[in-house]
Amino acid sequence: MRIVVVGDTLLDIDLAGHAGRLCPDGPAPVVDVQSRRERAGGAGLVATLLAQDGHDVDLVTALSDDAAADRVRSLLQRVRIHEGVLGGPTPTKMRVAADGQRIARIDEGCGQKPFPLVDESMLVPLQTADAIVVADYGRRLLEAPPLRAALETASRRVPVVWDPHSHGARPIGGAAAVTPNLSELLDLSGRDVSGLGAIATAAGRLRERWHAQSVVVTLAERGALLSDNGSAIHIGVPSAGLRIDDSCGAGDRFASALAAALAGGSSLEEAVETAVATSVAFLAAGGVAALHSTPTPSNGQHPAETAGDDESPAFALARRVRAEGGRVVAAGGCFDLLHAGHLRLLEAARSLGDCLIVCLNSDSSVRRLKGESRPVMDERDRADLLLGLSCVDAVEIFSEDTPERLLAGLRPDVWVKGSDYEAEQLPESALLRRWGGEVVTVPLQPGRSTTSLASAIAALG
Repeated sequence: MRIVVVGDTLLDIDLAGHAGRLCPDGPAPVVDVQSRRERAGGAGLVATLLAQDGHDVDLVTALSDDAAADRVRSLLQRVRIHEGVLGGPTPTKMRVAADGQRIARIDEGCGQKPFPLVDESMLVPLQTADAIVVADYGRRLLEAPPLRAALETASRRVPVVWDPHSHGARPIGGAAAVTPNLSELLDLSGRDVSGLGAIATAAGRLRERWHAQSVVVTLAERGALLSDNGSAIHIGVPSAGLRIDDSCGAGDRFASALAAALAGGSSLEEAVETAVATSVAFLAAGGVAALHSTPTPSNGQHPAETAGDDESPAFALARRVRAEGGRVVAAGGCFDLLHAGHLRLLEAARSLGDCLIVCLNSDSSVRRLKGESRPVMDERDRADLLLGLSCVDAVEIFSEDTPERLLAGLRPDVWVKGSDYEAEQLPESALLRRWGGEVVTVPLQPGRSTTSLASAIAALG
């Protein structure tokens, strides 16, 4: 299923280590950091969870032009990102734990809440979604009128699950489900929520105020309460004795599972039951701490050299070949309507080393580069065709206009381009030189191009 996630994206960092002494200049513990894990947070976490579930995921968000935003993009390689301009620093939340005990959270850029810029290209994915999850973290993206209008239109066609924030935007009318937790319900309703009856009353009033189809209140180890058409149903956890050590991400897991179940045809009650069970399993497995995430570079090493089982196949291949003393080759492009010219270029590239990794422009990247009529084939089909070639060992999709960020991760020994480029004029040349790599151009096959092939096919119609 194709699920679109809309909302505020953050960078989450977990630092964990040992504290065996205090600072000499004050009564604060000195934490000897032993691990650092990073992940996309907020709407980025929802997108990550859905992608790991195997769904086709688009993320509509706003990002900045800073190192934290670059890191978020690199952590979301399995997600198509449609981004507006944030207009301020990327919010970063760093949780610090010592000997298993949380001792501090350090926020950067969270106090500023500039109004993000929304353009029409960000709204396009909403038109083809099977379901939409809104992850509002109170950073004003969901206040943008064009985005709200597009969401209201989409809600008439597909389920929209809105995960609200106490200081966020008002949910759109027509949402299939709004999913506050108990604390948010108290803030948003201003009513007593000390018992299930009071929770049901508050949820019902909010459902009427928001003109939502339902309000589903998440209750941690007590499950969830569904308020729908004037009735309330309490759905408990499937097993007793659930212990929640870290609830971070539980609401994101619930909303994502609820949207997927609704898109799959489940009734609202069935979908809530599924979301409760999924959230329980998520927390029982360790929550966000158990998610696959990439370690941050340290001691001058790159993620491709330090990551473990959570690497993509392309990064794992590059690391393995490099460790064996081999030569990593990469080539890039849109590869829309694969033709003989592409094949000859890729065969030549593969002959230059011990593996060939294709850096493939995502659909959104192709549209920006080639126009709204392209690509002819979506990125998954293009990747599958490339992987079907014996000369291609791995494919990695990138969403930016140029592949520099991906190349900085893969660190190939050779970057191959067609001879219609001058090697020294390519921005990649300076990048490759940083680690001793080189840019090589290979001759193109005359008369072969995707544009001419597309034109010929169009003429047949």
